[in-house]
Amino acid sequence: MHSIPLPGTGPALPALGLGTWRIGESKARRGAEVQALRSALDMGWRLIDTAEMYGDGGSEEAIGQALAEAQRAGLGRDELFLVSKVYPHNASRQGTVAACERSLRRLGVDRLDLYLLHWRGSVPLAETVQAMEALVAAGRIARWGVSNFDVDDMAELWSVDGGTACAANQVYYSITERGPAHSLLPWLRGHGVALMAYSPLDQGALADDAALQALAERQGCTPAQLALAWLLAQPGVNALPKAVNHTHLRENLAAAALVLQQDVRAELARRYPPPARKPPLAMV
Repeated sequence: MHSIPLPGTGPALPALGLGTWRIGESKARRGAEVQALRSALDMGWRLIDTAEMYGDGGSEEAIGQALAEAQRAGLGRDELFLVSKVYPHNASRQGTVAACERSLRRLGVDRLDLYLLHWRGSVPLAETVQAMEALVAAGRIARWGVSNFDVDDMAELWSVDGGTACAANQVYYSITERGPAHSLLPWLRGHGVALMAYSPLDQGALADDAALQALAERQGCTPAQLALAWLLAQPGVNALPKAVNHTHLRENLAAAALVLQQDVRAELARRYPPPARKPPLAMV
């Protein structure tokens, strides 16, 4: 699997990572979810994306339990790339630091590789950036970034002292939700910021997409693998599919090795063109 270079010091961003939205919401499912996360680590997933919002910290707790089991079995912390996010209402100078410390405790680690502002809120960006930079200086995070920021948001961030240290922007981006391709992705590339695509399978809908099915058969893969490979072929783009099913975990991971045939790539471009005009940034 290839990686995406990020500004500053720290590990590169793996092109494919595991999303964990909706994990940790039910204590009745906790055992099965921990086992799924452990299976993902065993089969080679190395980037895990979470947030304090997911399951009100339950996702981080489940990940922490799976990480502890995997580390006891020999998995090193330096082999992992961990991402979490702070709620906008917690993103003050002191609140960001406190939220990060809570996330670290739930995950059972001493640092995050990337820490994101989940979306814009009422706290001034300058205050959040100060907090992020303080966490970097303290060694609690390697880098920081944002999520659900459109071009205007990124331009405003760039005007804030220290804002150009932003390493990534996580947004909804898929072969059917191509809004970021119009203006945002070119802006991010021009400023050395990675785009992390959440819901790259449209919350699972693309796995059953009839139009993708025929092309996937031509490529010799599943529709989900085709949709992921399309994203991963784009420079500076990372994809974060969520899965707990063992088969889906293995299939999604294998998408990182797919090389799209030229005719398949051309047909995808024809069937799923980028928007002619800039649409509002989608969120789920």
